[in-house]
Amino acid sequence: MMIVLAIMSILATIATPNMQRYIVRAREASLRETLFVFRDVIDQHYSDQGKYPGSLQELVKLKYIRSIPIDPITGSSSTWIITPPEGEEKGGVYDVHSGSDRVSLDGEPYNEW
Repeated sequence: MMIVLAIMSILATIATPNMQRYIVRAREASLRETLFVFRDVIDQHYSDQGKYPGSLQELVKLKYIRSIPIDPITGSSSTWIITPPEGEEKGGVYDVHSGSDRVSLDGEPYNEW
């Protein structure tokens, strides 16, 4: 019985880091998809309205998205970093990044994706 418990504890010790890595990879995949959708919706708004949206709430109000999604890394919908357009462009939201200060498994900060 002791041998079985020892083997099970060794296997659990080996499996735990892999499980954590899979969870992080799933969150990263979700962040990539969310950023893709955000950027696509911003481009659709620009094509339709001729200007970038003034805020993320404007995208919801005009029904481009149902609600502001939750950042899978920070767990909040209020931590998105908004990049305004350069130059003479109208509007306030040109791009969106994660508000997390963490680094991805690839070594790149999430807020630079």
